[in-house]
Amino acid sequence: MSAPMLNERDLAFYLYELFDTESLCQRERYQDHDKQTFTEVVNTAKTIAEKYFLPIRQKLDVHQPTFDGQKVHLIKEMKPAFDAVNDSGLPSACADYEFNGMQLPPIVASIAGAYLSIAGGNALGYSMLTTANANLLAAHGSDELIEKWVKPLRDGRFAGTMAMTEPDCGSGLADLTTSAVLDEDGVYRIKGSKIYISGGDHDLTENIVHLVLARVKGAPKGVKGISLFVVPKIMVNEDGSLGEENEVKLTGLFHKMGGRAHTSTALSFGDDKGAVGYLVGEENKGLQYMFHMMNEARILVGTGAAVIANAGYQYSLDYAKNRPQGRLPSSKDPFSPMVNIIEHADVRRMLLAQKAYSEGALALVLYGAQLSDDEKTAPTQKQRDHAHLLLDFLTPIIKTWPSEYGPKANDLAIQVLGGHGYINEHPVEMFYRDNRLNPIHEGTTGIQSLDLLGRKVVMNQQAGYKVVLAEIEQTIEQAIGVPSLSEYADHLGSALVTLNQTTTHLLKSMATQNIDLVLANSVQYLSMFGHVVIGWLWLKQATLASKALDGDLHDDEKAFYRGKIQTMQYFYRYELPEINLWANTLKALDDTTYEMKAEWF
Repeated sequence: MSAPMLNERDLAFYLYELFDTESLCQRERYQDHDKQTFTEVVNTAKTIAEKYFLPIRQKLDVHQPTFDGQKVHLIKEMKPAFDAVNDSGLPSACADYEFNGMQLPPIVASIAGAYLSIAGGNALGYSMLTTANANLLAAHGSDELIEKWVKPLRDGRFAGTMAMTEPDCGSGLADLTTSAVLDEDGVYRIKGSKIYISGGDHDLTENIVHLVLARVKGAPKGVKGISLFVVPKIMVNEDGSLGEENEVKLTGLFHKMGGRAHTSTALSFGDDKGAVGYLVGEENKGLQYMFHMMNEARILVGTGAAVIANAGYQYSLDYAKNRPQGRLPSSKDPFSPMVNIIEHADVRRMLLAQKAYSEGALALVLYGAQLSDDEKTAPTQKQRDHAHLLLDFLTPIIKTWPSEYGPKANDLAIQVLGGHGYINEHPVEMFYRDNRLNPIHEGTTGIQSLDLLGRKVVMNQQAGYKVVLAEIEQTIEQAIGVPSLSEYADHLGSALVTLNQTTTHLLKSMATQNIDLVLANSVQYLSMFGHVVIGWLWLKQATLASKALDGDLHDDEKAFYRGKIQTMQYFYRYELPEINLWANTLKALDDTTYEMKAEWF
């Protein structure tokens, strides 16, 4: 089938209507760019995706990386595809000119990366983690570290990882045991084991730069005693040439249900004297620095989830428009022509749900990309602070809502194809497997929900919470003035009241009740807040669509905007009412899961 990877009209809507990306060219950082250069960058990514990755997408899925005890082996087609991405400069699209970057807005880079993610799946993880690794070092590393490591990372000569998880502590970083000891040469010796290190070993680059969390001898217990180190796979000489191997050993590969092209590794550091590590910043502040990369990675995870959901939606939509089967219930003539399955109401229900989930999620992650830009490049400090506050609060939702509802969209794509959906002659089953990893990557849904309710809501006298609600209220006020949308503006207003009442009740309960009980249903709180945010973004889209329909449009443009409004209606009538059930559970401090005993299972 020749289904499009993405809806180009929809991408243009996000870039130039919903987020007005062209106005960014007025900022000093982007004054060399215009709409044409943005289009060229996106088209370059699309061309690379179509030429290098789409032809090998299934092969990357079927032929997982192998380990012969010495080296990792990827399929031979992966290297030229990886090099094509690096040669294009796309991994450093947002980096400064001095580091061979393009100084592009993150929202443009996100859309360009979407094509590569759809065509190459998690194979793009090698580049994405490398970029995040370089960004962390550029923000928190010394001049020496930046000179030695960031430049080759930006050039694509080196790859980067984040090495946090250990066999015995998983996501509980407070209990990590990897150690760091300062030796007489002024470098640290790192010893320990890390698992599930994405891109931890491969043959795509000259070197791999691991950012490793470890505990310096004598450091405080818990997260306050964690430091961050650059630990290269291969040492680098003063002149930039490669030296001897460091004590970083691959001990095994994990084989995943999806995202198979991106190696998931078990690494051992320092089996002899200790792997050489270079301290980033100050001792005992490692987790603070790592959050720079973790938060970036969380937005990348949410973006990947939204993109894969969109890919499944586009494929199942194309299939539904071209697959004749059955007749409408009103047709009594068995000799009448079959209709394409998109004419069946239940198929349209599944397509509407996919459209609501995938396009709502894409709007959310692109909003996150724009906020990440605004907090650095907005014209005034007040605007930058405002963007930072919004992004910091919304990050758990940006990561989690697409990761939860993206797989639901892919599940529906499989269902639309019926028997064709679960065979690998069609990619929708692969999309589902790839996307199912995202609720786990970079903090599970449960962890993100605890962060949202237990930390983000109460931070700084609820400053982040209040600013998000203010943004939503502003959109409601705008939509009330559009007659066809006033009903939905009222619905979102009611949802906001429910959210606020629930939040107030929970915060009071935290002060007076067992906090473990109050937080027991935090996932429902994240789901409720996420639905309100997605409802907000759909109302923003519908408001723009309604105003556009007042103009003189071609039929295809009318259909596009009407589709936006109809999907908003679906979300408000089918999805948004769920928050009332979640609110009831939360306000009742329901103890069903809390009181369940291990021995009762």
